[in-house]
Amino acid sequence: MATPSERAERGRAARKRVPRSSHGRWIPSSQRPDPLAVLDRQAVDRLPDLVPIRYGRMAVSPFAFLRGAAAVMAADLAAQRHTGLTVQLCGDAHLLNFGVYASPERTLLFDVNDFDETLPGPFEWDVKRLAASVAVAALQNGSSKAKAHRAALAATEAYRTAMRRLAGFGELEVWYERISADDLSALVRRTERQRVEKNLARARRRTSLQAVTRLTVSDGAGRRIVDDPPLLERTTDIDRITLGKIFHDYRSSLSEERRLLLDRFTFVDAARKVVGVGSVGTRCFVLLLEGRDDNDPLFLQIKEAGRSVLEQYLSPSAYAHQGRRVVYGQRLTQAASDIFLGWMTGPEQRHFYWRQLRDMKGSAEVESMSPAVLRAYARLCGRALARAHARSGDRIAIAGYLGGSDVFDRAIADFALRYAAQNADDYAALSAAIAAGMVTAAPGV
Repeated sequence: MATPSERAERGRAARKRVPRSSHGRWIPSSQRPDPLAVLDRQAVDRLPDLVPIRYGRMAVSPFAFLRGAAAVMAADLAAQRHTGLTVQLCGDAHLLNFGVYASPERTLLFDVNDFDETLPGPFEWDVKRLAASVAVAALQNGSSKAKAHRAALAATEAYRTAMRRLAGFGELEVWYERISADDLSALVRRTERQRVEKNLARARRRTSLQAVTRLTVSDGAGRRIVDDPPLLERTTDIDRITLGKIFHDYRSSLSEERRLLLDRFTFVDAARKVVGVGSVGTRCFVLLLEGRDDNDPLFLQIKEAGRSVLEQYLSPSAYAHQGRRVVYGQRLTQAASDIFLGWMTGPEQRHFYWRQLRDMKGSAEVESMSPAVLRAYARLCGRALARAHARSGDRIAIAGYLGGSDVFDRAIADFALRYAAQNADDYAALSAAIAAGMVTAAPGV
């Protein structure tokens, strides 16, 4: 086994292949794929009636476009040289894929919370997507380029300093490291703390019991999910025979004690649900289950898992089942994960993963953040990303590569600002295609 000094030297040696300052470059090549063509290829295997909703949501703003364009940025990142310092990537580490959620012990944690694109890959790809999202959000909120650069710099500096701190930890210390929601208030100015506490209180109320009051009605035949097409539609696609097989396959992916817990709930109703921005058009369902009585509900979300947008540029996943790939990445990366996280194969041999629909989940309102709050939030996300990467990658080698200076930080911030300009051009291309009738978008859904 290599010593810590040998591992650090391995990281420093990577600077010869990819100098830290080189990360600041962004010049699209003449072979850069047309971003709209990339999005169109993704739409081929999606539900046709929902694809216009995806485009409509992406057309709302440059930040919304970035959220839905993970495949576009994956191609752009793959065109650049990388360090070869591998971690379990989130694969889509933009600002809104961080947030709070409840641990199994009911502690509210802050962490990465989306793993649809997770795959092993070079650590800097996640850092670049995070920094680019910070720059795009800052510019959209009216900040100058200098302030947007400063915000992206804050995220990257926090990542570097957290990784260097974790490099000095023992293995168990790294594994047990977490960010409690109670830490969030201390990261913002006193004038903003009331707003943070209000958002945390709202997240604590986001449970299956709250979902029942918002998404269901009770009649003489029992409780059922309320239709709200096209965003929420009760489905007849899942009959009881199919449901029995689905539950059996999903149940087998859980640990024994959680199978026992699941067995104490009975199926009540199911519906198709539209979620997110980039995920719109993939097959997603919610299931309502009932425990002791109708005041003891459990909402589970079943979400289709396709191949990661990163896979064509990196080594294939070790898991042939894409739902298992997502679950593995989440369990490896998060400080604590949903007790009902599991996977199964559905109709037409499509892969799915399961989780709770609402388990005290909450995300930031990036569009309304002041420059100071956005910088504080960017630092928090950078810290959380470093903690996630440190669990799966060689934190000592990565810290050796990053070093004690701000060379890497400034290069990534430079890249973020340049990529924000590229994203603005791509967003404008989508807007023009919608206006010309070349792309069908459903506004305001």
